[in-house]
Amino acid sequence: MTPLDLSLFGADPWWVVLLKGLFVFVLLLLLTLFNIVFERKVVGRMQHRKGPTMNGPFGWLQSLADGMKLMFKEDFMPAGADRLVFNLAPFLSAVPALTAWAVIPIAGPVTVPFTDRQTNLQLTDLPMAVLFLLAIASIGIYGIVLAGWSSGSTYSLLGGLRSSAQMISYEIAMGLSLVAVFLKAQSMATSEIVEAQQQTMQVLGTDTGIPGWYALLLLPSFVIYLISMVGETNRAPFDLPEAEGELVGGFHTEYSGMRFAMFFLAEYINMATVSAIAVTLFLGGWHAPWPLSGIEGIDAGYLGAVWFLAKVVLLIFVFVWLRGTLPRFRYDQFMKLGWKWLIPLSLGWTMAVAVLERAQAAGWFSNRAFLLAAGLLLVLAFALILFGGREPEPATEEDSTDFDPFAGGYPVPPQRGQQLPEMAGVLRPEEPPRPGTRTGEEERS
Repeated sequence: MTPLDLSLFGADPWWVVLLKGLFVFVLLLLLTLFNIVFERKVVGRMQHRKGPTMNGPFGWLQSLADGMKLMFKEDFMPAGADRLVFNLAPFLSAVPALTAWAVIPIAGPVTVPFTDRQTNLQLTDLPMAVLFLLAIASIGIYGIVLAGWSSGSTYSLLGGLRSSAQMISYEIAMGLSLVAVFLKAQSMATSEIVEAQQQTMQVLGTDTGIPGWYALLLLPSFVIYLISMVGETNRAPFDLPEAEGELVGGFHTEYSGMRFAMFFLAEYINMATVSAIAVTLFLGGWHAPWPLSGIEGIDAGYLGAVWFLAKVVLLIFVFVWLRGTLPRFRYDQFMKLGWKWLIPLSLGWTMAVAVLERAQAAGWFSNRAFLLAAGLLLVLAFALILFGGREPEPATEEDSTDFDPFAGGYPVPPQRGQQLPEMAGVLRPEEPPRPGTRTGEEERS
């Protein structure tokens, strides 16, 4: 593998770097304003209503009106809060989401306006750029954890604890889903991964002319990343840290005004960030899709940024679609999906990609015996997945009669195969009535 050439990024003068940084910052703010209205309108259509219509043409200035309202809203702090951490937590959530865009290629070589200077529409690149993205993404979770701890509220603390469990579960699955991309591209630099996807796919030794996007070549990795990125951003159906029906507002229950606006901004910027990472690593980056990719100059210059943003908005639509159609997961369902499914599948798929890459480099695919053995192993694997599981044994009468729905004085939900007794919804005879309650005879009298 040839070493990464960083001369394209180190040759820019300071004012070009400043202009690119300002461009990324303004782009994210405008994208956030767009995403808020876009989400409310799409969810409105899904629920057979119009969505925002009052502020601005067709309601498109609704998010700007919401931002102005939060600027002038009363900003309070609980008396028992840790003041330093309480004020620092919103910035720990918002700043990493902005920083991650430093290594994301938005377009190819462009000309700086009003000058003749050529530069890549990417702030910088690193030999370990994807690891930098994962590290920055994990820092944003600490803002949520510290916000829940510093508020001094039980609901906020529970939201922060849920967020830490969510970070551990889905960060592992997300990181493992990207290992296959490293193996395929032989690089961790984002610009090189984008260019590696421009190599056309080969089918039976013939060139198809279709760019080899990793969303097609590494489909399991792409699906695992899509699920993990929803869990990483605390979006429905994985919005357990801010479950309104259980925790009032979760980790940001005690926040208001601009501090709450920072969390609000961080959530929508994180949506754009993880979508941009998916576009860069799996959907060809700023290059046009097939068959338009065959047209000369279709993604040259600033047109590359148009294709890049179109793909990002498409993935944001997936976020909105999931929120409008799926209910929130239970906590046990959420943890089971992460630990029992996504992580084992990621490990197995990574091993398979490593073996296939080694086989292709060694020329194993030219051996018919190897292809026959590989086919038999795949058939056996699918057969074990489809028919290998056994049905759970039905619960016996002894198990169902011994089930106590009030074990320890608290209601306990039945497990699989167990049934609630007929009088499970009333107090047990041996328990005295609770203080302040009236018995049946007192009610009749």
